[in-house]
Amino acid sequence: MNFKYSAAAALAVLSAPAHAVEPDFAAKAEAIVDAAYPVSGPGGAVIVTEGGKVVYAGGAGMADMAKGVPVTPDTVFRLGSITKQFSAAVVLQLVAEGKLSLDDPLSKFVPGYPEPGAHATVRQLLNHTSGIQSYTGIPGWMASDKVRTPHTTAEMIAEFRDQPAEFQPGEKWDYNNSGYVLVGAVIEAVTGMPWHQAIAERITKPLGLTTIRYGGEEASVPAFATGYTEGPDGKFVPARVLDMSVPHAAGALIGTVGDLAKWSDALHHGKVVSAPLYAQMIAPTPLPDGKSEPYGFGLGQTSLQGLKTITHSGGIFGFGTNALYIPERDLFVAVFTNSDGGIQSAGLPMLRLAAQAIGKPFPTFSEATPDLAALEPMFGSYAIDGDGDATRLFFARDGKLYTRRSGASDSAVLAAGGNRFFYGPNSLNWFEMKQESDGTWAMLMHQNGEEKAERALRTGPMPKLVTVDVPREVLASYTGAYTSAVAPIAVALGDDGVLTLAFGPQRPIALQALSATEFAAVGVDARVEFTPGEGKAGGLVLRQGGRELNATRSAD
Repeated sequence: MNFKYSAAAALAVLSAPAHAVEPDFAAKAEAIVDAAYPVSGPGGAVIVTEGGKVVYAGGAGMADMAKGVPVTPDTVFRLGSITKQFSAAVVLQLVAEGKLSLDDPLSKFVPGYPEPGAHATVRQLLNHTSGIQSYTGIPGWMASDKVRTPHTTAEMIAEFRDQPAEFQPGEKWDYNNSGYVLVGAVIEAVTGMPWHQAIAERITKPLGLTTIRYGGEEASVPAFATGYTEGPDGKFVPARVLDMSVPHAAGALIGTVGDLAKWSDALHHGKVVSAPLYAQMIAPTPLPDGKSEPYGFGLGQTSLQGLKTITHSGGIFGFGTNALYIPERDLFVAVFTNSDGGIQSAGLPMLRLAAQAIGKPFPTFSEATPDLAALEPMFGSYAIDGDGDATRLFFARDGKLYTRRSGASDSAVLAAGGNRFFYGPNSLNWFEMKQESDGTWAMLMHQNGEEKAERALRTGPMPKLVTVDVPREVLASYTGAYTSAVAPIAVALGDDGVLTLAFGPQRPIALQALSATEFAAVGVDARVEFTPGEGKAGGLVLRQGGRELNATRSAD
């Protein structure tokens, strides 16, 4: 039995909705939480409410491994990017009061901000269409000592204000933490107080959310969890130091799952912002190409087993959070964890709990030994219905099964018997192979365990790469360090003559020569082309998923 806390449904449900959770839900929820977070490591706190009433609250694992303190629903965690919905709500309150407009330009609140960001609107800051460079995407910034240094709002803005724009305001959608630092600046310019004080005065104090506050006060917060990260030896160590002025209005709040549930109930029932502004907050963002992004103001839209959901996650040094609300069932689920790696992500048990609560649990599978000879006719390339030129490969290598979606990496697959396959205990994805009436094999992929499957038809055998031999001295001329706009790239040559590429902190990937200058990444749908220089390659171009990333040589 894990160290945990649980509150049975029968003690909390006073007036359940028409589609109430099943009577034994608490026991099933506890089993999901126990399976996700073993007793001895970092853990997770969980809450499930229906109709605003708690139907399950629990915790598993350790809030402090050194002191043996278990996680409970009263444990306080960093919220990460869940903070954004609080910042957005304050802005919407100010809009309702006539103190600003969603279409006001940034320059009205941050005078002297350079173009094109100066004419980005408050709306574009909120929905991630400003085009301003996100400071968390500046190469090397998050790995530097700047993250542990206190910053004023002006000093945070100075870190990215002169960076080249990613695109013109309103042109595209790209998740952007700088945008929410600027949202914080807008709040401060209008209210005359720090952004987090405005959240406290306008939201957390009136709603009685006693644990949701600015993370700069962590040292004095009772029941605050220690944040962990997984070390290279697989052991958990305290996470990197982060001054909470750095995540700012994009991610610097802390709190409990219980207070977040109270916040959700208030927000989604008209107690925080007006109905017209709330509708904009949870609506998708329309884009110039006629498409839309399922993201509003600090909240995203997804679906769960056919039901629409409103959701957001958070990831920050030492912590991971995720929360989901299903309007049709007035159901809310949140999971907070106190490690940024090495344990099950908050999103997976959150989805399992939500699916169980609505009576549509995800299927579970046991591994079976595959008959590779019998599966041979199924191997090949599959065209995904309704997704342009997107494909998925199904194949065996060294006695193991894999799939690979175009633009992605190989994913190991386990057989479950009956032509059904799954991706292990840390994924909800699974697929089934069936033959059409004409004998063509179809792959029915259930993304995130959804009942509705994505269909792909076999179009032929696995494409074969035609490789060439490249002299070692030529391969050696490609080795070295390269600088890109996203992450550093290292190219090395092993004693076995295999050229490898490491992108940022990722593990090195072997390259196969398609020509003297172009290479295919092994296990990844990507191509690398080296460009000439003096004696050594001058740069490289990385192509993946229809995108190109240019990098220049910075060192041998």
